[in-house]
Amino acid sequence: MRLFQCQSCGNAVHFDNTTCVECGHRLGYLPDRCIVTAVEPAADGWHALADRSRLYLFCGNAEIAGCNWLMPAADGPGLCLCCRHNRLVPDLSNPGHAEAWRRVEAAKRWLFYSLTRWRLPLPDPLTDPRNGLVFDVLADGTGADGRVKPVLTGHDAGVITVAVAEADDAEREARRHAMGEPYRTLLGHFRHEIGHYYWDRLVRDGGLLGDCRANFGDDRDDYAAALRRYYAWGPPANWRDRYISAYAASHPWEDFAETWAHYTHIVDALETAHAFGLVVRPRGPGGAALAAAIDFDPYRQGAVPDLVAAWVPVTVALNALNRSLGQPDLYPFVLPEAVTAKLAFVHTLVRAAGRI
Repeated sequence: MRLFQCQSCGNAVHFDNTTCVECGHRLGYLPDRCIVTAVEPAADGWHALADRSRLYLFCGNAEIAGCNWLMPAADGPGLCLCCRHNRLVPDLSNPGHAEAWRRVEAAKRWLFYSLTRWRLPLPDPLTDPRNGLVFDVLADGTGADGRVKPVLTGHDAGVITVAVAEADDAEREARRHAMGEPYRTLLGHFRHEIGHYYWDRLVRDGGLLGDCRANFGDDRDDYAAALRRYYAWGPPANWRDRYISAYAASHPWEDFAETWAHYTHIVDALETAHAFGLVVRPRGPGGAALAAAIDFDPYRQGAVPDLVAAWVPVTVALNALNRSLGQPDLYPFVLPEAVTAKLAFVHTLVRAAGRI
């Protein structure tokens, strides 16, 4: 994520800020320019200090969901590029659901930051009913027997379902422990599930099944049976040699989605490091091997080896800092050669689809 600047006073501002704490200007995000801008009220909308060529309106979800994205006033009031993909939301009359949904939407906007930076296709359900990307954010229900019917986060034919319960930190952490996972976040869910969506759009519909199978395995393997095997027996003993996570070993579809998610993690975190001028220069024996300077834009970088060469030292440093504070590793994953090759496939796919 980039570090932004208030055009009114020059203060540093962040992607999800809605007000500049220095000068008090309201802030909005321009997705077509990938920039946070200070705005000033006008008769029929808002003047964006980063683009005075036209008026803007805030997304219709600005108040209820805390969305700070802007849209051209000429398009009329409505939902922004991110929110227009929503289909179902939980019952917002429930105060707990309302706050949880705001957290879900905040994570989704971080996802869409990456998708728009890459200029990936984002058909919405109105303009493309067949291939449009749809999000359902749902609360657990109750069956006829009175038992809770939990919502499962997942993807099916262009519809990404997110359990609103995942916005509760305690609940999400309990599920992480129950599943034996080293990492579980709302943003991670979004990045994983969008990987399934783009497998459909870019791999299956893009005529790249053969190339994908050469890297991830044969997706024609029975998916339900593969998951039953995984949950019954766990991953193969040597999964760390070939997969980014244990779950990635369950089926080629999950391997692709996990790899896609981690590619996004790496690129966006490196952009943050770049924005802050982060340099890793360890002192002591072996320090030279862990040196890195993130002096490039990872969203436009041309080779995965360069991304990995910068990312590994950053993760070593961040993990060491977390341990010093009594926290678990921030990035508890390793990148063996086989995973790097899979990241390279996703990298090529993203750059081709986004014409980067």
